[in-house]
Amino acid sequence: MGVRLRGSIRVPGDKSVSHRAFLIPALAEGTAVVRNALDSEDVARSRALAEAFGATVVRDGEGWRVTGGPPREPPDVVDCGNSGTTMRLGCGVLAHAPGLRVLTGDGSLRTRPMARILGPLAQLGLEVRGREGDTRAPLVLRGGVERTGTFDLPVASAQVKSAILLAGKARGVRVREPERSRDHTERLLTAMGADLTTHADGWLELRPSRWEAVDIDVPGDLSSAAFWLAAAATLPGSEVVLPGVGVNPTRDGVLRALLAMGADITIEPDAQAIEPTATLVVRGSGLVGARIDGELALASLDELPVLAVVAALAEGETVIADAAELRVKESDRIARVVAGLRAFGARVEERPDGMVIEGGRFGGPRPRIDAHGDHRLAMAFAVAGLHHPDGVELVHAESVRTSYPSFFDHLAALKEAR
Repeated sequence: MGVRLRGSIRVPGDKSVSHRAFLIPALAEGTAVVRNALDSEDVARSRALAEAFGATVVRDGEGWRVTGGPPREPPDVVDCGNSGTTMRLGCGVLAHAPGLRVLTGDGSLRTRPMARILGPLAQLGLEVRGREGDTRAPLVLRGGVERTGTFDLPVASAQVKSAILLAGKARGVRVREPERSRDHTERLLTAMGADLTTHADGWLELRPSRWEAVDIDVPGDLSSAAFWLAAAATLPGSEVVLPGVGVNPTRDGVLRALLAMGADITIEPDAQAIEPTATLVVRGSGLVGARIDGELALASLDELPVLAVVAALAEGETVIADAAELRVKESDRIARVVAGLRAFGARVEERPDGMVIEGGRFGGPRPRIDAHGDHRLAMAFAVAGLHHPDGVELVHAESVRTSYPSFFDHLAALKEAR
């Protein structure tokens, strides 16, 4: 007996915006009321870092109140857990703190590259140290920002760009990417009155200015909604309604990719706010392969694992390219997605910057997938398991707590036998 997904759910608050909603007001004057922030392990690390910097973070009936305070020397080592966003953006925040600042994380985070953050900080005047030639955490920061800087980044990265902008608050900074990454930081800084200009040639220029805290309504996380978009689109008879989801055009690649593959998705925009949102309605439909590369791959980077699952179920070939950044996420997502799809019986060719997937049906014995502590792999292969006659055995799937603690509850609520 097959399954279909039917119903309406509100996905958790956007993880990327939630991090910024706690970290950036720490550098501002006044109090920000943060509503609908994601309640997860990763975001809790950013709340703690904001407090270590000197902000007051208090929960109340509306959500959270974040009040910027005088920067102070962190009382102890700041533990970022598994959160690369906390570590990278946190370096930009703690660039303004006095004394010695030490940031560390769990075993996975300590293997992830940090040179792209430490290099710009050093150019701005900080003394920075890390392991393995200053490329790995734990990280040590001394001194402060002494000068402005201009950074033409070789690789597009919202985290690197954001860290540079936050570090450049007092002296100003200019930064450019080869392709435009998600712009949550720029939107929030502009709403807070930062003197930030986006030039026609792609340069972002931040001048010294006063930042004033504003209230922040965190949209539903499109990266979390992506699992239901993918699952419902590939299961005939499904219909899922997802209200209040963020549809920021710098990260809506998963929507564009699914539509290019023939998904039946209706987008009903809401009233405009700092971040655009919409109600998404997805129904089961026949899907075909597509090419996901360049700007589209960048705009759907976090969703590429579940898009690869969709591709394995679509008709024809799908090429995912220009996504080498996937190899330095919580795990090597290219290698592990390829291995996982092969365990389901799919035909996949691994490439340095992506993969080629031949669509078809899943088969063979019940797959056993080790998510290796990577939340997006756990959820992507839970979606894949809906298509295997014997389901899937997931190992180390508790990692979903980092971004979507209620994922398996929502799956049970939407799942309908037929």
